[in-house]
Amino acid sequence: MTRPANVTDYRALAKARLPHFLFEYVDGGSYDEVTLRRNVEDLQAIALRQRVLRDVSTVDLGTSLFGQQWAMPVGLGPVGLAGLYARRGEVQAARAAAAANVPFALSTVSACSVREVAAAGHAPWFQLYFVKDREFVAQMIETAKAAGCTTLILTVDLAVPGSRYRDYRAASGGLRRTLDLLTRPQWLWDVGLKGRPHSLGNLEPIVGRHAPLSDFQAWIHANFDPSVSWKDVEWVRKQWSGPLVIKGILDPEDAAKAAASGADAIVVSNHGGRQLDGVLSSARALPAIAQALGGKVPILADGGVRSGLDVVRMLALGADFVLLGRAWAYALAGAGGAGVAHVLRLIEAEMRVAMALTGCTRIDEVDGSTLA
Repeated sequence: MTRPANVTDYRALAKARLPHFLFEYVDGGSYDEVTLRRNVEDLQAIALRQRVLRDVSTVDLGTSLFGQQWAMPVGLGPVGLAGLYARRGEVQAARAAAAANVPFALSTVSACSVREVAAAGHAPWFQLYFVKDREFVAQMIETAKAAGCTTLILTVDLAVPGSRYRDYRAASGGLRRTLDLLTRPQWLWDVGLKGRPHSLGNLEPIVGRHAPLSDFQAWIHANFDPSVSWKDVEWVRKQWSGPLVIKGILDPEDAAKAAASGADAIVVSNHGGRQLDGVLSSARALPAIAQALGGKVPILADGGVRSGLDVVRMLALGADFVLLGRAWAYALAGAGGAGVAHVLRLIEAEMRVAMALTGCTRIDEVDGSTLA
């Protein structure tokens, strides 16, 4: 393939370079993947309002969130097991994000621990899941503090895991897994051999350093806590004094409860279509949530974002900030940290074009009037 021109090209590279089971993990959704497709299709169907003769010679993408100035209202959202898509992948992605002056959020179920990522010089935002062992949850919060993380993203839409048919079909061991790995020699050398140790970095204290990654889904099913409630959010709020973001909001009433529980922001998200299939896309859910909150707290959004044009659409629908998921994961798998850096440059360039052609020169000018 020639130099990738967009996220779709990086997806093709990721499919060619990753072992089959890993590509299916990052690319797939739950059940029949209706919501997964809706995320992309609904966002692409949003029509923008083209305006002309507006003097768009200077377009400023800069924005502020949680007291910090960012180059654009875009961040790298949490993606599980990203450290297996490229050698020490989360470290590479964090460096690319820092160079672009955008935030990077590290998943609880990352391959590289928050300590390792922070030691590379770029303390990430930390994404937290509830597990049944509350003492361990408290320890993870303290570890994030010690690593210098400024923002905690509490993901609340995984009380029980969704059924992901692709993961089930791709699961294998023994000779079949060996053959799968041998068909990807570049990955096997760069990640499989030179990228060791392979573990669930943040979960090592509870699952062990050498726990097989094949048990990853089984561990989630056994340890994620279906009893969580808004009281647990309040408990986390007491443990964490920095910005607290609630991720996984699709309903306006839940958005209001999140704001009332002490959250400093929310993420409108359906977990990339990986949880409850058939729910609204993020793009369809966003306007009602923005109306319900009325600016009380910032709104972040993810789901189906594949271009800078999609970022502008999300902002016009009511988001204040947009998180990339698969977009940066595909780039990492396809070309490592350089791929992530390239995708961020593409997003920036595409945003500038979209804003110029809709007559917007600042981020705060992108709103409902930008829509056709």
